Amino acid sequence: MQYKRILLKLSGEALMGNRQYGIDPERLKEYAQEIKEITKTGVEVAIVIGGGNIFRGVAGASKGMDRVQGDHMGMLATVINGLALQSAMEEEDIQTRLQSAIKINEVAEPFIRRKAIRHLEKGRVVIFGGGTGNPYFTTDSAAVLRAIEINADVILKGTRVDGIYSSDPEKDSNAIKYDYITFDDVLKKGLKVMDTTAFTLSQENSLPIIVFDMNTKGNLMKVVLGEKIGTKVNL
Repeated sequence: MQYKRILLKLSGEALMGNRQYGIDPERLKEYAQEIKEITKTGVEVAIVIGGGNIFRGVAGASKGMDRVQGDHMGMLATVINGLALQSAMEEEDIQTRLQSAIKINEVAEPFIRRKAIRHLEKGRVVIFGGGTGNPYFTTDSAAVLRAIEINADVILKGTRVDGIYSSDPEKDSNAIKYDYITFDDVLKKGLKVMDTTAFTLSQENSLPIIVFDMNTKGNLMKVVLGEKIGTKVNL
């Protein structure tokens, strides 16, 4: 097994499936089944989900809403997504805990680092909701922060594309895919992997990132086994 403890980062948009907004139960079920397969191998799994399928603070701010207020709404959206994923995984008999960076004790545990690590050691999947608990920070930053805190071996960023390209492959047919790239080269080439705060934090803590297509069945298992899927960003 290539990795013992992983942090899986999923975008809120990934949960939409083919819908325009909201949550697709079928997509949730697919993800839950993929996660179940890797937990069977003994891999410890933590997850951070975005909230863009429900609300984006930045989008709200661009239309005149107070940015801090908007970001708080986005944090709540990630908790909703976390509850949905937790429910889907429990349908697959996966022991799951949802921890929130903002206090919402009726539906989620507060984030406590030692408790999160203990859950992972006991084989439970831990979902981190509420972002970092602070406005102006994205869920990418939350993912890197939590990964460092729980001593994860790698961040797996599940997306709609199968890796990092020289340009947007959905718009440019000549885009070149990278199998491996350094943090420095990502910055030099101006490639978009994560927001700058999250990416820098990952680089400073020598935490590798693998960007891969989460919507292709079996890819998550292949990444965990160390197969060359997606793009790996490392020092």
